[in-house]
Amino acid sequence: MKTNTQSIDFGSVTGGPLKLLRWEGVFIFILSILLYAQTGAGWWRFALLLLAPDVAMAGYWLGARWGAIFYNVAHSYIGPLALGGIAVAAAQTAWIPYLLIWSAHVAMDRALGYGLKYPDAFKNTHLGHLGRRLA
Repeated sequence: MKTNTQSIDFGSVTGGPLKLLRWEGVFIFILSILLYAQTGAGWWRFALLLLAPDVAMAGYWLGARWGAIFYNVAHSYIGPLALGGIAVAAAQTAWIPYLLIWSAHVAMDRALGYGLKYPDAFKNTHLGHLGRRLA
């Protein structure tokens, strides 16, 4: 099996917009933590589940294309927002801590520069190639 080690340039955010997206991650992470504190849920749950979305990286065992799909589904704000909408509609406030943990994880990743993945390689993200320093 031949592997392509060269990343395809799909494009990524640069300059001021990149910095804005990274700072947005910082603020959403802080807000998620502050809101989680208001739920009264135990901090052991937060610590235990904060990295749970990274289980989606197992999709890379199926190849870069499938890995990117699984990763992006778990690392988009769409999931926690949808869970929040369902929780409110179903009057299931017990789900709120989980969506806040999930949004905290996504925000933490964005703040650290881990963006949504392109289908060619794990390190190729919408926030740039992992390993490149923020300018």
